[in-house]
Amino acid sequence: MIFWTNLQMDFTNKTIWITGASSGIGKAVAIELSKEKTDLILSDINEKGLLEVAEICEKNNCTTLIVKIDLSDEKSIESAARQVFDNKPKIDCLFHFAGISQRSLVSETPLFIDRKIFEINYFGAVALTKAVLPGMIKNGGGHISATSSLVGKFGFPYRSAYSASKQALHGFFESLRAENIKNNIKVSIVIPGRVKTNISVNAIDKDGKKHGKMDEGQDSGITAEKAAKIICRNLKRNKKEILVGGKELIMIHIRRFLPRLYYFLSSRIKPV
Repeated sequence: MIFWTNLQMDFTNKTIWITGASSGIGKAVAIELSKEKTDLILSDINEKGLLEVAEICEKNNCTTLIVKIDLSDEKSIESAARQVFDNKPKIDCLFHFAGISQRSLVSETPLFIDRKIFEINYFGAVALTKAVLPGMIKNGGGHISATSSLVGKFGFPYRSAYSASKQALHGFFESLRAENIKNNIKVSIVIPGRVKTNISVNAIDKDGKKHGKMDEGQDSGITAEKAAKIICRNLKRNKKEILVGGKELIMIHIRRFLPRLYYFLSSRIKPV
């Protein structure tokens, strides 16, 4: 299979499965990729949102398949995989954008909240990847991307389980990459900073209820559409880590090179 040309991916006529495709960055990436005559599989728990995204994508001369999925439910993941494989026996790319965030202190967060966040952000992505990977290897290669976060690089107040689940993704997908170089499996990790989506609005609190508010910093972040252009450009280039955002990305370098400053700054975060 000719998958890469001059070290850059050609998405034309590729079958690409996108999770979290009904809103936010996942939606924007789906629309961006639809401009390249791709064959898109759109998945999310929000089926109505998927229908709206599919309608936009198909106007760009793109074919779509809607597959509802609940990444917190292993049976739903297995069912979605069977539905996809019945219709699309060859998957070229699997791009994970589904996820859930958190706004609560460690001391007040019951364990079921931590488990719920891990089921969606980590185990859901892992389970779907394991379902798709054997076929990719058999077909000669593919490209998988996972979406982490700025706080997937370091701990951050009020996001303990979210941060932990995103850091776990780095360990899993970097291992996956190392194991499958010989199988022509490309792996990218998307690391968004502040992107103006509803992730903070839909974040869950200590009771498992919606936070219901847009974070002030996120409200001033880059648009999902701008983020999608950055992500797609770097996916084409097989970038191993794709940083997306604005000046807040400097925190990665502060954490690495000026840890004492990071510890000071992280302790000054205002209560949610």
